[in-house]
Amino acid sequence: MNSDSDLQIAGDILEVPHLLQTPREHPATVAEFVGLARAVAADRAQWEHLVRYDATTRWYHRLRTGPGYEVWLLSWLPGQGTGRHDHGPSSGVLTVLDGTLTEHARGSTRALGAGAQRVFAPGYAHEVVNDTLRPAVSLHVYFPGLTEMPMHPAGSCTAAARETGDAGRLAGTRHG
Repeated sequence: MNSDSDLQIAGDILEVPHLLQTPREHPATVAEFVGLARAVAADRAQWEHLVRYDATTRWYHRLRTGPGYEVWLLSWLPGQGTGRHDHGPSSGVLTVLDGTLTEHARGSTRALGAGAQRVFAPGYAHEVVNDTLRPAVSLHVYFPGLTEMPMHPAGSCTAAARETGDAGRLAGTRHG
């Protein structure tokens, strides 16, 4: 008996039905969306053959949808970027699959190499760019699915810029 407690567990605790959670078919928490992004990233056979590069714009492809979320695959040639934007009411997980992307947000700059992940909340404004000499590929999970991507004036990466009406709206634009 443990001297710190008089509690003892008899039998197999996993047999107590109310202690077991039924596995979810689709992610519902930030941690589960991060896990989804990691699982897709690890399964190169699922996405690698789909990647295309377009010299005129970032290429994108929707890999999957589920109740309340979307998974997008993007490619970035050197020099391609998003411009400063946020994701409206959507949260997201950005995962770099190949190459390096640079994120500019709130006065800071981060180089994100293959395997790096960024989780962001609704209204988080940033700019993502491939400022290397090699192509990059990234995976983006949005929850709820992305419905808007308001643009911000250069030098402004705050939700307040969106609220002032200075931001443009790209209806139907995805991936950033």
